[in-house]
Amino acid sequence: MGKRAHLRISVRLVLAAILLLGASAFSAPAIAQERTGFGWSLRELLFPRRSERVRPPADLNKPRPKRKKATPQRSAAPAPVAPPVVKKEPDARVVLVVGDFMAGGLAEGLETIFAENPKVAVVNRTKGSSGLVRDDFYDWPREIGAILEEEKPAVVVVMLGSNDRQEMRIGETREVPRSDAWTKEYEARVAALGKSIAAGKVPLLWVGQPAFKSAKMTSDMLAFNAIYRDAAQATGGEFIDIWDGFTDENGAFVTTGPDVNGQPVRLRASDGINMTAAGKHKMAFYAEKPLLKILGLSTTDGSPARFVPAGLPAETAPEGPATPTDRTPPILLRDPALDGGSELLGALPPAPGIQPNSPSARNGPASEPNPGRADDFSWPPHPGKDVTEKPAPDKAVAVRP
Repeated sequence: MGKRAHLRISVRLVLAAILLLGASAFSAPAIAQERTGFGWSLRELLFPRRSERVRPPADLNKPRPKRKKATPQRSAAPAPVAPPVVKKEPDARVVLVVGDFMAGGLAEGLETIFAENPKVAVVNRTKGSSGLVRDDFYDWPREIGAILEEEKPAVVVVMLGSNDRQEMRIGETREVPRSDAWTKEYEARVAALGKSIAAGKVPLLWVGQPAFKSAKMTSDMLAFNAIYRDAAQATGGEFIDIWDGFTDENGAFVTTGPDVNGQPVRLRASDGINMTAAGKHKMAFYAEKPLLKILGLSTTDGSPARFVPAGLPAETAPEGPATPTDRTPPILLRDPALDGGSELLGALPPAPGIQPNSPSARNGPASEPNPGRADDFSWPPHPGKDVTEKPAPDKAVAVRP
């Protein structure tokens, strides 16, 4: 046999061995397939186990996903410290607030102002939907007498009108707002309320209405405030005008404006009618000084005013009544005589015959000038002196040839 025949036999044997091994691998039981040994089989080459499969290398050009930075958790804002509750004394003087929902906000602002004063108690007897038009709902002129008898207030604060822009029933007819008959009857009801309070011999503070978002409502409030002013003054009360505190320089309604400290804040709610907490405090701020005057107080906490020197904290102020301040009236710089004098403190009186504003009064008397000197302005010149004559030199000056 030649070499070619031997090569064919070898190839056939190899193929037969491969087929035999493949058949035995596929026909082996499951236990034999899962058996792990040290030998090598064709199955491991053709069908590798899942754990032995080679994972493809990661794509180096693919950008890695960015990790989200952990946002630091913000600590909860500290809760506002509630002001200490001061218990009112049994004999505390009562500030009675009556009126509609605007008066309710005014009462809240007054409660904040007098919160630290145990001798002043603010009593809120308002009715949110009340007014002077719907006396069938609540009749203020008739009910105020019983309220005064019950509360025994030291002063009454009234604020009404925001609910009165509606028809009024007069007898058997209904009158539209601001008509002649409507206005006449409304003035009578406002006056009746003022007289009922005056009959109880209680001081009256009538707080006017502010501007509102509606232009028509703002116009009506201006007319109502004129009626309230006349009725308060007719019964010995005082009218408190808060209009400028809730309008701009042109008298138009504003939502945001300065608070009692001059800082810009939101004063009105989004509806353009109700007040925010800052707005309520500002309404009460207008009534604070008249109330202090009626109650005989100098400060809202009831303590007398203290003198605090400039640059020192209030805690270092001496106790006791207020120190009188010596105030100097302003003067005109061009005319100091308007302050009652034309001299500074400690100034000496000018010499006789010297004018106050002359150079002699400012620099003292001038010395006698030497004859012939530049400051010798005497006329005619002194006798025997020729001002044009040059004085002879003391020593001869030798001139070199």
